[in-house]
Amino acid sequence: MKAVRLYAARDLRVEEVRAPGTLQPGWARLRVTAAGICGSDLHNYRTGQWITRSPSIAGHEFAGIVTEVGTEVSDLTPGDTVAADSRFWCGECAACGSGRYNVCENLGFVGEVCDGGFAEETVLPARLLLRHDPELDPAVAAMAEPLAVALHALRKQAVPSKEPVLVIGCGPIGGLAAVLLSRSHDGPVLVCDSNTARAGLIAAVTGAVHVTLEPGSIAEALGGAPVRYAIDATGNVGILSTILGLLAGGGSLALVGISHGRIDFDPNVLVEREIALIGCHAYAGELPDAIAMLPQLTAALTQLIDREIGLDEVPAAYDRLIAGKTPGLKTIIRIRASTP
Repeated sequence: MKAVRLYAARDLRVEEVRAPGTLQPGWARLRVTAAGICGSDLHNYRTGQWITRSPSIAGHEFAGIVTEVGTEVSDLTPGDTVAADSRFWCGECAACGSGRYNVCENLGFVGEVCDGGFAEETVLPARLLLRHDPELDPAVAAMAEPLAVALHALRKQAVPSKEPVLVIGCGPIGGLAAVLLSRSHDGPVLVCDSNTARAGLIAAVTGAVHVTLEPGSIAEALGGAPVRYAIDATGNVGILSTILGLLAGGGSLALVGISHGRIDFDPNVLVEREIALIGCHAYAGELPDAIAMLPQLTAALTQLIDREIGLDEVPAAYDRLIAGKTPGLKTIIRIRASTP
C-alpha cells in the first residue's frame, strides 16, 4: 500500500509499504478515506521534536471505514464510518484515572508513537475510533480532531457573555475557533493573521471582523470598547508581549498554538492587570461533541478547505504550508486505494 512516512526532520517520503498485519486484541483495521495536514505535523517535520520511532506513517487527523475488528472489540463493526482520536493515552496513570487523557503522563500521538493516517490503510486501538454519520463527507469527518481542539480551547477560556474575543492566527485551530465562536458566542469576534487572504476568508465565513494586531485597528472595530480575551493560535512567542499589551485587565489569553522558542515577558503584567494565561492542550472530552457538530457545520467547513490532494502530493504540500502562502485553512488528503 502507499503511505507517507517521516524518517527524521525534513525527511518525509512517499513509499510503498506492507499493509498492517494481524490485529492485536482490542484493535481495528480501517481503510482511510481522508486526512488533514496539521500544524503539529509540520512542526514535527521541521524540528523532529516528537520523533520517537523511525520511520513512522504520519497523520493524526483522519477518517475511514472499519474493515476488520480484532478480538475484544464489541462496539465497532466492519462498515462503520469513523473519525480517529489522535491521543494515544495509557489509561493507567493518575491523569487518565481522572479522565484527563490529554495530559496523560505517558501521552503520545497517533502518527508518532504508532502509525497514522497518511496511508491507504491503518490499524488503531478501537477505543480511538468514534463513529460518525455515514452520509458525512470524509473530508469534513477528517476535521473532527482539529474542531475538538478548538472547542476545548473555548471551553477552557470560557469568555463571558457579550465580551469581545480576539483570535490571533487564522490557521486551522484559530479559524475553527472563530467558526465555533460565531455560533455560540454573543459578543464581537475579531480575527487577525499575517496572511490577510486567510483572515479575510475567516471573516467572510464567520462574520468576524478582520483586524490587525494594533491598538487603533482593534479600537476602531470595537468603537473604543476594550478587548479582554484573546486566543493565540499562532505559536509565535515573539508576539505574545504585543498581545498582552492589547488586552485590558481582568481577562485572559488562551495559548493553543505549537510554539517555537521561549516566552520572554514580565510576569508582573499578568499579576498587576490580573490576566490569566491559559494553556490548552489537544482536547479532553470534546471529540464526541465535535463529531456531533459536523453535519451542521459542513457548509462552513467545506469553505475552509484550501485544496484536496493525493498521497503523492503530501511532501510538496508540507513545503507550501510551511511557506504560509495558502489562502485556505486545511489541506485535505483524499485517499483512494491504489489500482492493482
